[in-house]
Amino acid sequence: MHWTHENDCSYAVFMTITGQALWEGHTKGSPAYRRILGALALAGVATFAQLYSPQGILPLVARDLSVTAAQAALSISVATLGLAAAVLPWSFAADRMGRVRAMATAVIAATVLGLLVPLAPDFGTLLVLRGLEGAALGGIPALAVAYLNEEVHRSHAVLAAGTYVAGTTIGGLSGRLIAGPVAQLAGWRAGTLAVSLCAAAAAAGFLLLTPRQLRFTPSALRPRAAFALLGLQLRRPVLLALYGQAFLLMGGFVAVYNYLGFRLEARPYLLPTSLVSLMFIAYLAGTVSSRRAAQLTARFGRRAVLLGGHATMAAGLLITLAGPLPLVLAGLVVLTAGFFAAHSIASGWTGAAADTGKAQAASLYNLAYYSGSSLLGWAAGFAFQAFGWTALALSVLGLTVLAALTARAVLPR
Repeated sequence: MHWTHENDCSYAVFMTITGQALWEGHTKGSPAYRRILGALALAGVATFAQLYSPQGILPLVARDLSVTAAQAALSISVATLGLAAAVLPWSFAADRMGRVRAMATAVIAATVLGLLVPLAPDFGTLLVLRGLEGAALGGIPALAVAYLNEEVHRSHAVLAAGTYVAGTTIGGLSGRLIAGPVAQLAGWRAGTLAVSLCAAAAAAGFLLLTPRQLRFTPSALRPRAAFALLGLQLRRPVLLALYGQAFLLMGGFVAVYNYLGFRLEARPYLLPTSLVSLMFIAYLAGTVSSRRAAQLTARFGRRAVLLGGHATMAAGLLITLAGPLPLVLAGLVVLTAGFFAAHSIASGWTGAAADTGKAQAASLYNLAYYSGSSLLGWAAGFAFQAFGWTALALSVLGLTVLAALTARAVLPR
């Protein structure tokens, strides 16, 4: 049996079983492998630029709509909550229609809704549109890792997942950096509109670049079978521990970025929004660390690298307690590097640990991930409003320590 696709014959990996050739996935360096990573990087830009674009301009939203810091943070939380609620439905839809088609549908719907967000006449409408936008965006992170595990050879899947996570950091960074300066000049509505236009361009690139799937077989699970599959994933201690990592670490990470802007705009720093938005350049540390962490697993193992990410996050949090602005920003860089290192390991490990129902396992990880973002990222605002930055940082430190203890107790070496 001879297989050809985009001149990848020399890169394909074959295995002979009962006289038939079985293709095992795109290998590192092949044209299709590069197209997959490029397409998912653009999908990450389209997704995470829109999802978190208001984060750098929350003080402007709060002042313009006359709401508190915790209320303004709901514009982030409702979007991530919508995403969390949608990841499982997207995974089941993708089992029927295909990963690529489902992701394409998701990114188009999210782009249309993102263009409507700046037109929201009041805070309530803003929250509704953001929730719907998040639900549409759920089709990307819910399916991207499952798609990688199906289409990329398993020896390169961890590295590919780390590269995808690195691409999501670029998306998150670009949305915040674009929104801040534009909002400073023309208001938060103009800032979010600029991000949505950039996301539309990235979505178009994703649609053009993504190669067709070669290892997908459509299936339509009945409701009973679907819930049985979910129950199987929820009975495995390793997967539960990984979902715990997602919930705790993402919740604390988002809390830091949600409320640090309020700290930097207040005394003694008094920074303008355009400068506060530059703090998101720290995301570049995550771009580097997520890919580097994936590479280090071959030498030290997944659990050791994951625990290293926890320790790095904790160190970064403690540094942000310092008063001088350079130290606060340095702590943010260290925290960000640690978080994305841990996230890249945990997300890739989830796909590898699931023997069946990889899309559902990845969706449960994302459900925990964005539930943490929604709930913990918002709730930490009450500690910040009542007791200041020290209370918030120590709360997030507690979440990080709990995640580390869980990983050490449950996850194999």
